Amino acid sequence: MTALMSTRRLTKTFGDVTALAEVDLDIHAGECVGLLGPNGAGKTTLLTMAQGLRRPTSGHVRLFGGDPLDAASRTALGSTPQATALPEALRVGEVLDFIAAHYPTPAPRDSIVEEFDLGPLVSKQCGSLSGGQQRRVAVALAFVGNPDLVLLDEPTTGLDVNARRTLWDAVRARHAAGCAVVVTSHHLEEIEQLARRVVVIDHGRVRADDTLATIVSSVARRRVTLTGVAPGQVRSLAPDAAVTSDDGVVEAVVEDADSLVRSLVAANLPFSNLEVRGATLEEAFLTLTTEAA
Repeated sequence: MTALMSTRRLTKTFGDVTALAEVDLDIHAGECVGLLGPNGAGKTTLLTMAQGLRRPTSGHVRLFGGDPLDAASRTALGSTPQATALPEALRVGEVLDFIAAHYPTPAPRDSIVEEFDLGPLVSKQCGSLSGGQQRRVAVALAFVGNPDLVLLDEPTTGLDVNARRTLWDAVRARHAAGCAVVVTSHHLEEIEQLARRVVVIDHGRVRADDTLATIVSSVARRRVTLTGVAPGQVRSLAPDAAVTSDDGVVEAVVEDADSLVRSLVAANLPFSNLEVRGATLEEAFLTLTTEAA
């Protein structure tokens, strides 16, 4: 299957700083990929080169089989950068129409307005919008051209919880309609909500690239919660565990949950409400980037 976007040994340096180091990555039709990494990991640098905004130091990037520096290769691409910059004097509806005019088969305006809840904003000047409203418009603009691939860099920055969930629903709807999506985010919940594949970048290198479920399950730690015992009793049975307590509920993050449970039973402790679950994406992410440091 031909990739919509592909990189091979993609490297970018800024003086003595290596932002990306020999990154190989393929994004295929229909995918929704979460791009994770600490600040300065190279996520934004990767996206800007995919859009033809920066040239690689070495290696190459291809967009729909062509060079992203060629405007013809970008006609099926949509994007939302980290920084929001809308023309203050234009109304939201005018901006939607202006962007749509640059694409051969744009999405119906009414669909974009409805999906991204822009109805109350269409007649307002962009300069009068709040930061969160501007962000919502900026993300919607990435989908106006009915693209095959959209790159979203921190799409929900500045949004409250309700606005963030509305935006997730809209992105999911566009993805379900066939648009491939690459999204970077500091909200790991956002990646869990949107992505099925996760790519972790740290210090300019790909540290993991797999399904969300596989990356989470690859982390050895398990979270054990229970009541009826004191935190100190759990610590004595699992000295290496991270143990916390809140309102009588003790939580222990351990590598071997089975061993802890056996020790609890052997110690004849009066525990109850025992629950063991796997790692979260946040735990997986922290483990992967810590191990790579």
